[in-house]
Amino acid sequence: MSNKTIAKFSGFVISLAAASVIFSGCAFVASKTEQPASDPHYGPPTVTGKIKSKDITESSGLAASRCQNNVLWTHNDSGDDAFIYGINASGDNLGTWRVPNAKNNDWEDIAAYKDKGGKCFIYIGEIGNNKPRGSDHTVYRIPEPLVTPDNASSARKDPLFTANAETVLFSYPDYDQDAETLMVNPKTADIYVLTKRISGPAGIYRVKPNFGGQDVQKAEKIAEISVPAIPNGLLTGGDISPDGRRVIICDYAQAYELVLPETSVNFDDIWKQTPEIVNLGERRQGEAVTYNVDGTSIFATSEGRDAPVIEVKRK
Repeated sequence: MSNKTIAKFSGFVISLAAASVIFSGCAFVASKTEQPASDPHYGPPTVTGKIKSKDITESSGLAASRCQNNVLWTHNDSGDDAFIYGINASGDNLGTWRVPNAKNNDWEDIAAYKDKGGKCFIYIGEIGNNKPRGSDHTVYRIPEPLVTPDNASSARKDPLFTANAETVLFSYPDYDQDAETLMVNPKTADIYVLTKRISGPAGIYRVKPNFGGQDVQKAEKIAEISVPAIPNGLLTGGDISPDGRRVIICDYAQAYELVLPETSVNFDDIWKQTPEIVNLGERRQGEAVTYNVDGTSIFATSEGRDAPVIEVKRK
């Protein structure tokens, strides 16, 4: 979400908060949660570094490579061109790549995927609402670039180039919506888009990875999800763990994890579980979260220059 949209939303939340207090007598704080005194699954959040690239001003999505250790991929929100940026846990610049055959109208999230042959890909969600009128949305897919020490000197004014992007076009089966959460199932390659709602739970939609075609497919609505926060559907990012057994989603304040029961073989059973809060610490405007390459940590970033890279390690 752009800063202008944030400002408009903040005004709405203030008005909504006032109305809530008047009519219910209860305090209302947007995107705020009560963190348990002790998290049974994760340790405390740690700032491992700050994003050093001056080209990264609105880290709107985050994905940890499934083929390269300590490589995180991010992108800016709307207003940037079709660039992806490599960083590490310390926030060091690992390179800047332009994505041919792609346009950044409103990129909102990024995901990593490793196929059965061991090849890694990056998925980019053109799924926000800051776009020309129309109900079609796009997911781009590119082979993951190889990060080398020589890449670190690249920047937006002199970028490297990825392979041409393949696309999947989709629309919603009910009505057009805003979304900021893109995930790829590591077992099936199915794409999941979680919508962003100010009032009510977020919708969960599945998109088949039919890349290369020009047809617009109808996404399938799988379920809805509410997180323990107010608003309860204001989701801004997410990821599926490399083993396909956990899902991490976030709003502006915190993260929430869902775990697939040991007895379940159907991944979509995970949406029936109760989300547990994962404390991400202080973020100015949190829109990005991901599992690391082996699922032992969660990483998050925040929008703005010199934004922190936050790690929460699994116990």
